[in-house]
Formats: sequence, structure tokens, C-alpha cells
Amino acid sequence: MKTNQFKIITVALVVAFFSVNCDNNDDNANDGVQSMDFSGTYVQQDQMARPAINTVFIASGQPKDDFNAAVPSKMGAKYQSIFQSRLLALNSGYTTNALGQDAAAFTGLLSTDVLNVSKTAKTTFFDGTNVLTGRALADDVIDVELLLIFGGPMGTSNAGLTSDHVNANDKAFTTSFPYLATAW
Repeated sequence: MKTNQFKIITVALVVAFFSVNCDNNDDNANDGVQSMDFSGTYVQQDQMARPAINTVFIASGQPKDDFNAAVPSKMGAKYQSIFQSRLLALNSGYTTNALGQDAAAFTGLLSTDVLNVSKTAKTTFFDGTNVLTGRALADDVIDVELLLIFGGPMGTSNAGLTSDHVNANDKAFTTSFPYLATAW
């Protein structure tokens, strides 16, 4: 499932990139901006900075679409307590995670579903040293999330729950831009 979600997101990003940037009209000094029609109503459909957060922390019966359409600056206030209740229901023994966060701090971080990016550190979701400094293609985001939910202070608790055991993409990423694996 993780691979399929990744492929869908990747295809959408590639299509968006090429459909916006491939204008062979060299006569327009504004790179085609004047000729593009941005009228209409646009609606945010999904949050994907941290995959599976909505799936895990918005319980059945609660509207997942509300979370997906929420403005990030308002997400923490609206969802932190819901996420904390859900976290403690999933792991009643939760004290702190491998980042040293108690339940309130961790769910405050998760409930604001944005992708943090560092301009000075390695781009990674979590590599043991760098934490949430971006997200590289090969980052095992689901394993990181499971480790932070179930792994306890040292990341070693509940070993059977800290990995989905999908340890790599189904095809190798390329070494040149756009770095994506070839399609099946």
C-alpha cells in the first residue's frame, strides 16, 4: 500500500511539474503567466506531509475530509487532543518516544500535518540523528511513525509494532533527476 501511495503521489507531482512548466510559447515575456487561467474555486483535498496520520489518528466515525481540508495553522488546536486520545488508545503504555516527546508534544507535532524542511541539515524524515528535516524519497516514513508511536523512549519497545517490514521501494531510485524509480 505504501508503494502504491508513493507511485500515485509521484505521478501527480511529475504531471503537475510538466503541465505547468512545458510551455513552448517563446513569444510571451512573462513565461505564459498572462495566458494561464487561474479563475475558479480550488479546494484542498488531502494532507500528505506525514503519510497515514489521518488514517491512524482520525478514528472511524470522525470526518477524515475535515482533517484533509484543514488549514495547517489551525490543525494543532483542533486535532491535538483527538490525536492524543487516539495515541493513548493505541499504546496505553506510552510515556515518551525516541525523540523524548510526551504524548501532548508528540500529538501536537503530528496534528499539524506539514512537512518541515531544514536548509542546513540533511534532508530526512528521521535517520537517528536528524529528525523531520525534510523527506527523502527513500525514507521509510511509516516505520519512523510506528517507531515513534510504539517504540518507547529508546525506540526498542514493542518490536513487533515498530515496522511494517517493507524495507525498500519495489524498484531502485535513479541517480539523476527526477530520481524516481521507473514505472512498472
